[in-house]
Amino acid sequence: MDTMDSDTLLRLLAATGCGVLIGISHDLRGKPAGTRTLGLVALGAALLTAGTTQLPMIAGHPDAVSRVIQGAIQGIVTGIGFLGAGAIMRGPNEVRGLTTAASVWVTAVLGIICMLSPWPLIGIGLLIAVVLSAFAHPLENWLERRRKTESDQES
Repeated sequence: MDTMDSDTLLRLLAATGCGVLIGISHDLRGKPAGTRTLGLVALGAALLTAGTTQLPMIAGHPDAVSRVIQGAIQGIVTGIGFLGAGAIMRGPNEVRGLTTAASVWVTAVLGIICMLSPWPLIGIGLLIAVVLSAFAHPLENWLERRRKTESDQES
């Protein structure tokens, strides 16, 4: 393996790891998109991005590389948008699955940036996503309890 291949392998593993780490909080809460799903989403986005950046027929043509990468990113984001839309359920008085849809979308974006961006951006993006996944739910529950308490006091 030359250095380019080892860098690509490391970035593919990092993308998969990002998806798995984000998926842990989903698995712990019994949500449908967990470690396996989000790991595969990140890996798929990273693989497509890697494949488009390494096409031999566009090597040496910066405009072609740019257009191909833009097309791949647009395709990933659009496809993940449809996948996320499938996770959203609407009931008479509630909408469910928005967090799962957003997690799938962010995971795909992390897969893309794992292949294209510097390591610090990847680390910061992952850190923020994991913190949100792990701690936003308890915060939302606390805020909801507080809102209900205030509304009960007004009645």
